[in-house]
Amino acid sequence: MIIYVDIDNTITVTNGMKYMSAYPIYSKIKKINELYDFGNHIVYWTARGMGSGIDYRELTETQLLEWGCKYHELRMDKPVYDVFIDDKNLSDINQLYE
Repeated sequence: MIIYVDIDNTITVTNGMKYMSAYPIYSKIKKINELYDFGNHIVYWTARGMGSGIDYRELTETQLLEWGCKYHELRMDKPVYDVFIDDKNLSDINQLYE
């Protein structure tokens, strides 16, 4: 299975666009890492910098490494939006375990 995972306020607590001070939610990272270990293809997908034009790739890669995130790909092209409606979305990673 290919699983796209948002970063900010999904596996982290992030205040606005203060990405440098984001801190990880290790319980959620552990669940994503388990999905990776079970053979799923994990893609972290973020809108960091999409609105501002600032390149946050290096910071984001460093954070994911420091937090012990397992993944196959980091995509920095998530659109900026207020609501995303899709038939395959989950609002909570725990829904994968139900």
